[in-house]
Amino acid sequence: MNMTAPVAKQIPHQHEIHNDVRQDPYYWMRERENPEVIAHLEAENAYTQAQLAHTEGLQKELFEEIKARIKEEDQSVPYWWRGYFYYSRFEAGKEYPIYARKKASLEAKEEITLDVNVLAEGQAYCKSTGPAISPQQDLIAFGLDLVGRRIYELRFFNLVTQSYFPERIPDVTGNIVWAEDNQTIFYSKQDPQTLRSHRIYRHVLGTDPSEDVLIYEETDDTFRTYVSKSRSRQYLFILSTSTLSDEVRFLAADNPTGEWQLFQAREREHEYGIDHFNGNFYILSNWQAENFQLMQCSSAGEATKKEHWETLIPHNKDTLLEDFQLFRDYLVVEERTNGLNQIRVMSWEAKETWYIEYRDPAYSASLGHNPDVDAPNLRYNYESLTTPRSTYEINFVSRETKLLKQQAVLGTFKVEDYQSERLFATASDGTRIPMSVVYRKGLRSQGPAPLLLYAYGSYGYSLDPYFSLARLSLLDRGFIYVIAHIRGGEEMGRFWYDEGKLLKKKNTFTDFIACAEHLLESGFTEPEKLFISGGSAGGLLMGAVINMRPELFFGAIAAVPFVDVVSTMLDEDIPLTTGEFDEWGNPKDKTYYDYMLSYSPYDNVSAQEYPHLLVTSGLHDSQVQFWEPTKWVARLREMKTGDQKLLLHTNMEAGHSGASGRYQPYKEVAMEYAFLLDLAGKA
Repeated sequence: MNMTAPVAKQIPHQHEIHNDVRQDPYYWMRERENPEVIAHLEAENAYTQAQLAHTEGLQKELFEEIKARIKEEDQSVPYWWRGYFYYSRFEAGKEYPIYARKKASLEAKEEITLDVNVLAEGQAYCKSTGPAISPQQDLIAFGLDLVGRRIYELRFFNLVTQSYFPERIPDVTGNIVWAEDNQTIFYSKQDPQTLRSHRIYRHVLGTDPSEDVLIYEETDDTFRTYVSKSRSRQYLFILSTSTLSDEVRFLAADNPTGEWQLFQAREREHEYGIDHFNGNFYILSNWQAENFQLMQCSSAGEATKKEHWETLIPHNKDTLLEDFQLFRDYLVVEERTNGLNQIRVMSWEAKETWYIEYRDPAYSASLGHNPDVDAPNLRYNYESLTTPRSTYEINFVSRETKLLKQQAVLGTFKVEDYQSERLFATASDGTRIPMSVVYRKGLRSQGPAPLLLYAYGSYGYSLDPYFSLARLSLLDRGFIYVIAHIRGGEEMGRFWYDEGKLLKKKNTFTDFIACAEHLLESGFTEPEKLFISGGSAGGLLMGAVINMRPELFFGAIAAVPFVDVVSTMLDEDIPLTTGEFDEWGNPKDKTYYDYMLSYSPYDNVSAQEYPHLLVTSGLHDSQVQFWEPTKWVARLREMKTGDQKLLLHTNMEAGHSGASGRYQPYKEVAMEYAFLLDLAGKA
């Protein structure tokens, strides 16, 4: 179907700061309720649908193919907590989970604690927080979002009487924790404009929410705050956190009206998190330890201040200490060395240390859900590019390992049909950048193949090699899939993150380009077969690299991309801005303004040929406002040369994560895959 691309109207608007003027004729698109904005988004959707009309059959085929791999009736591994086995399950044909439990034995009668399918009836979008079970296990609290903006309503349900409490608490974050009195709940609430989680309230069941007590307010707009509970169940925590600093307050969980105590005052560039067990606090801290160290202190008096902390696991310049879990007889830590996860087990008594072993060259391993501190076994999760997500249990004493569950992949899938590799590219400054690669065995002998290069590279988020049930549809059609572990993540340690943010952010982009060049030079692919993809901050990556090296890539997918960097970081009234100055810089400072402006995708669009490009967005996105990708596409359409495809698809009923439900998100995946396969001549 031939259809003319939408042309957005231009209304003169300019931004001026530091004696610099930026023209922004698409600034008017920020008005979510403006009928002209909605009409433009709908016109873009219609154009995208028309341009991809010839792939509709393929999209349907891909969706049904992916869906057919999913085991419709499925259940999580039950875990034991205070006399019950808890689990979640899916029923055939239903989009949402059912949370349930069985008392004392897995042979007992099932009790449903929450059926999200019931909540979702008649709704275009539905997202719930998992039910928070009260200490006496007779009540639940949960959050419900029916828009996709991550603004929840808290609801409370009595499992004994099977009835809801009359009160509902609207416009909250969904973060909930119970006090040990079984009646008091603490929750966090966000600023209605910026959506920054900034207040902690106390609610007593059966009372009017308008009478809830404000316990804590975070007044520093670069911090956000939330609540949690210690592993010992003895303490409640209020955590205030920013990019570079943390601060924790604590309260005895059985004294919800008591006075909260400051654990350790915030300090610039001191990040820490705490847990409590067996009379001690345990602190994961980067105080004088770039890659973090584990420390401990008494839970009495002033002992919580850092001058009283004792080192338990010292700093290691080659190993990043990421997480820990406390057991009666064992301490288990999650580490990262040379870009790969490791799980280390240490006995309290014998000080014996050992590591869990894995088989793949690149993999993802993480601590599982282990609520029982007296458990004789440790649960952990494992997956790789070729191995479906698996839950294992290993005995602390015998080290005997048991596979409890592996993600079912129906159909013809066999692990041995796929090959995984780990490669390294060399960045422009000589840094070696790891890549994780997967493809169907035998493909490499056929010469250069279509290749999708994916990355993120921000916030210190480590993008570990993970299994994707949907990705098989690309691999089985002859694609190679590569994850680039570029700087800005934390794969190679804390310095990896520090080298890819603020005034070093461009390392993220040049690392990605170096990975692409290495794959071309190594014969994995060739220019007309090289595709790239990234979402959110990874969408910023896409925008930056196609501005810098448009000829290098044949096609790109930018999902909910953060592309209007300077304007967003200058606007402190929209979500996320103030809390991210330590990630991107504050452009009110001219040094950061100039640097940010030099790579901001929206501000650097130029008259050149760009790769084929599919951009996705969500009207209710609370992370990246919908107008960023909308404005970017409008400017690209105005300025680009050549006839490459430029498509924008906005989900009008969802937010940052796209459609809700178990199956519906795969329709958007099918559209993206069809876009790639069509360009690769594989449709």
